[in-house]
Amino acid sequence: MAMFQLVYVSSVASGRTIDVREILAVSRRNNRIAGLTGMLYADSRRFLQVLEGDERDVMATFERIKADPRHRAVVVLSRREIAEREFGAWEMAHAEPGHDADALLARVDALASGASAAVRATFAGFVEARRAA
Repeated sequence: MAMFQLVYVSSVASGRTIDVREILAVSRRNNRIAGLTGMLYADSRRFLQVLEGDERDVMATFERIKADPRHRAVVVLSRREIAEREFGAWEMAHAEPGHDADALLARVDALASGASAAVRATFAGFVEARRAA
């Protein structure tokens, strides 16, 4: 059975602060219920996420994300059918102030190791760009 994968990037809405631990707890619960896997990279200003599963469930989750007032400038980077899940579980890589950028990049690489080259490159490039900012 074919699966669907969606990759998007968004920015934290102006004047908003995000509680990444809360987002992680809620996302893990909701994604488990919906049967979604993927990965979320979040820092204090940006989100980069891949969601995969049944297309209807992925799109319903994405519509909720787009309606969330914490997000602005939501841009789809890729949407495609995949033969099988590229992420075996739903995970999160989070950059905190003063974090070790090399350790974060290594974590992102490990989490995305089963993904297509394009998805791996998207996450690695995003982390590198955030590190340079």
